[in-house]
Amino acid sequence: MEGKLDLMVKLILSIVLGAFVGLLFHLCNGVFVKPKKLRLKLQNQGIKGPYPSFLYGNIHEMRRIQLQALSAANSTQKDQKAAIAHDWFPTLFPYLDKWRNEYGSVFLYSTGNIQLLCTTDMEMVKEIGLHKSLSLGKPSYLTKDRGPLLGEGILSSSGPIWAYQRKIIAPELFPDRVKGMVNLMVDAMTSLLKSWESRVEDEGGILEIIVDGDLRSLSADIISRVCFGSNFSKGEEIFSKLKALQMAMSKANVGIPGMRYLPSKANREIWKLEKEIDAMILNVVKQRIEEPIHDKDLLQVILDGAKTSEDYKGPSKKRFIVDNCKNMYFAGYETTATTASWTLMLLAAHPDWQARVRAEVLETCQRSLPDADMLRNMRKLTMVIQETLRLYPPATFVIRQALDDIDFKGIMIPKDMNIQIPIPTLQQSLELWGPDAHEFNPERFANGIVEACKVPQAYMPFGVGSRICAGQHFAMAELKVALSLLLSRFSFSLSPAYRHSPAFRLVIQPEHGICLHVKRV
Repeated sequence: MEGKLDLMVKLILSIVLGAFVGLLFHLCNGVFVKPKKLRLKLQNQGIKGPYPSFLYGNIHEMRRIQLQALSAANSTQKDQKAAIAHDWFPTLFPYLDKWRNEYGSVFLYSTGNIQLLCTTDMEMVKEIGLHKSLSLGKPSYLTKDRGPLLGEGILSSSGPIWAYQRKIIAPELFPDRVKGMVNLMVDAMTSLLKSWESRVEDEGGILEIIVDGDLRSLSADIISRVCFGSNFSKGEEIFSKLKALQMAMSKANVGIPGMRYLPSKANREIWKLEKEIDAMILNVVKQRIEEPIHDKDLLQVILDGAKTSEDYKGPSKKRFIVDNCKNMYFAGYETTATTASWTLMLLAAHPDWQARVRAEVLETCQRSLPDADMLRNMRKLTMVIQETLRLYPPATFVIRQALDDIDFKGIMIPKDMNIQIPIPTLQQSLELWGPDAHEFNPERFANGIVEACKVPQAYMPFGVGSRICAGQHFAMAELKVALSLLLSRFSFSLSPAYRHSPAFRLVIQPEHGICLHVKRV
């Protein structure tokens, strides 16, 4: 009996030891061996970059360079009322600017064990944009480190999973479908217009307001009505929680092995918010199933897509629905509201353009509410929005992961390497856009994007290639509706309290808000 017991103990110990050795090997490979192999494959092709440290990669150096840049910026900007500078990228991401100058337009660096090939080489960027194969996808860290916010939805998935999601969701956001959504967007504006009119009157004709909050509420109402068949009051808590989750995740250390599993205060807050948001979305889904609506909207498309696919059953079906709803809520809410805020700031700072756009809106609408045909004729407003997206693109980077070995511009990108394109660097390149690249000049888009700069592919506020934002037509329609109605009723000027300070919160946001003076026209 004792012999059998000893044998069982030895068997258990050997299994535990084998599992431990296997885990140790897996960790060693993921943390040290694999990242080193990826870097060596590119270094052997002449690609250079800063040397990474163990576990943290270049994170410590990135922070040091950021602190130096922040200190330099503070010493040269003692007057908070200094002229607004749109060349913000070197201040927020000074390490990329430094390494680009040091190593060239294509270089390597790492955040934790995440290896990044950063490129501003336009020939390589064009090749990446033209690549249609599923062998180029989104980085796996988006579904892991950013999982609580993005999961494995259309914004973060790759391969056949993404292809299926794109197939069912994208057609709902095609121009012909968006055209039918304009009236709902206009209806959603009613409460905001009435609120501002009342508040302007109460304040004696001039209202000082930080517009960001109201524009977020508006964007949330529009995405709720158009895509989820409900008004903002039903989804208000979801949007509030998403905002809190976005802020919490913007502070997280992406790429440091094991950090997302530790029960730190930040992680506990992220896990709590994720659980609450998922439960709220499932409640919205439950209500839809119990009370189906006649018209098919985006939520119904997502539900039907989960129902008809053989790949989604049980928990994975629920995950498919929740992740794509979160993606739509986040993408349709945060990015559009932020762009609308930046646009009003720029028009407030340039009253000549504000007057030109207002005149166009009034002439086009002729005292009536805008419809889809009117929006198409608002050329000056379109130019202003395009210029805003050039100076303040919501997404800072285009990120792709090589799912197989891929050749771009004669460089063999090894499987699992992440490719990073810094959008603001290309969209404010003096070489591509001319000496006024850091200035607000909507006139550059007078003949469309193709004629706006030397290489049209350098303009990428909605991404590039087959992964270009599925909701770009929806976003442009929403921006035109909101801005045309606001400009037809109100005039805007910068408040003396406005502090220009773009900040990275997963998207580029005004750190202190957009504080404006608002008057009735």
